[in-house]
Formats: sequence, structure tokens, C-alpha cells
Amino acid sequence: MVRSMTGFGRAVKELDGYVITVELKSVNHRYFEFSSRIPRQYGFLDDKIKSYINSKVSRGKVECFVGIEALNTDAAEVVVNNTLASAYVKALKEIEETYDLKCDYGASTVSRYPDVLVVKKAEEDEEKIWSYVKETADEAIDKFIEMRKAEGEKMFCDIDSRADIILSNVEYVEKRSPETVKEYNDKLVERVHELIGDVTLDEARIIQEVAVFADKVAVAEETVRLRSHISQLKEFIKSDEPVGRKMDFLVQEINREANTIGSKANDVDIARKVVDIKAEVEKIREQIQNIE
Repeated sequence: MVRSMTGFGRAVKELDGYVITVELKSVNHRYFEFSSRIPRQYGFLDDKIKSYINSKVSRGKVECFVGIEALNTDAAEVVVNNTLASAYVKALKEIEETYDLKCDYGASTVSRYPDVLVVKKAEEDEEKIWSYVKETADEAIDKFIEMRKAEGEKMFCDIDSRADIILSNVEYVEKRSPETVKEYNDKLVERVHELIGDVTLDEARIIQEVAVFADKVAVAEETVRLRSHISQLKEFIKSDEPVGRKMDFLVQEINREANTIGSKANDVDIARKVVDIKAEVEKIREQIQNIE
């Protein structure tokens, strides 16, 4: 069944001393567009997770957040930037002497100045970190796709019902179209009688005129194609594959056939049904904009 391009999924796992968080959300987009927020020291993950998500998701504007917290404090070391600390102390002494101020600073004060204390993390195994992120991402993606499927099921029901309405209108057009030819024949005979009285009619000429009219207003080819397009549309919305672009093209074709019927059919009732068809097509088009 079709999937929506709108989705959200979040997973948190504690793995080997790390708390990994992966959060995904997406909205509709013509293609696959990816952006991420990943801790700077783990920037190597960006391309990996982008490729991995793209293997599961083909369309949509996807935003991904990855959080990595190391619970093992042995993996980090706090060191003093002695060069910078000395510069701060020297500057403080200069202020003290210049302005005759009391010395009231200590180690804790100096340590709070920017970049005096530097956190150095031990070298981490990139592949190991990626395996943890990937394991967490799997769970987030499952929830993300599940939400897309749930949204897709709602769109399936809506599109399917609107396709049935279009078919109902097509059926009316198919029944009504031959009647317009008969009505034209009757009106033509009536009009000729009004003009020339009871003189014998040239039936061959009448038949020829009606045949020309019937050819002009015939919409059988268009209704056959419409039925074919609707049948294909119904197959698409049952598919588990990404079909949004194909459906968008198909809806254009459905709209084109409806326009042709509207321009050919010289009948008010058929014209009204064409308007109804186009209204349903437009609503289907709006839904399709959010189908993967």
C-alpha cells in the first residue's frame, strides 16, 4: 500500500557505555532531501546515515538528529591549556597593579575562563560507533516507516473512493453520449420540418449530418482510456513500491481525457459530469503530492 512522505520516528538505546538517540522526521518533497544534526566529533557518521536512510526512504525532505552520550568517563580526559591560563593570570595581575585592586582570583576563577580547560576524548572506533548508531537508527526507521504507512492507508481509502466516484461519472457519460446523438437527430428532423413543411426529407442527407455530429461528439475512446487510467491508479495505490511520481503523471493523463470529453461533448449534463470528474481529480492530485 502507498506510503505518505510525512513521518516521525525516534529511538534511544544504551549500548556498551553509550546512549544513542536517533530521531527522524519528514515532510513531502519532490525528491529525497536530507539534513542532519550530529555532534561535531562524530561528523564521519553523516554520509553513512544519509546513505542508509536513503536505502529505506526514496522521497521526502528528511531531517535526522543523532545524539551520542558517552557514559564511560574513562573515555575522556580534562587537560589544562597552560599557555592560555598563563595569559589570563598575567592579564589579571596587570589589572591588579594598574588599578591598585586586591587580588581575589584563584584556580577555580581562572579555570572558568574560555578554553582554559579542554576535554580530550580518547580515540574511538568509528566502525563500532557506526554499528551502534545503525542499530538505533533501525528502530527509529521502523517507527518512521510505520507512521508513513498509517498515513498512506488513509490516503489509499480517500483516493480509492474518489476513483470510484470518477468511474461512476464516466459510466454516466458512456450512457448519455449515444442519447445526445439521437436527440440531435430528432431536433434536426424537427427543424427541417419547420423550415420546409411536409416535403419529403432527404433521409440520406439527414443520416450524413447526424453521422458527422456523432463523430464530433463521440467520447468512447476517451472513456475507455479513462477507465484504463483509473484501473492503473487503483493498482498503484496498492503497491508497496514508491509510486508517487508515476501517480502524478497518471493523474495528468486522467485530467487530459476529462478535458477532451468536456470539449467534445455538446451536452450540458455531460459537461456537469466532467466538472465533477475534474473536481475529484484535483483532490486526488493534492493527496498524491504527499505520496512517496
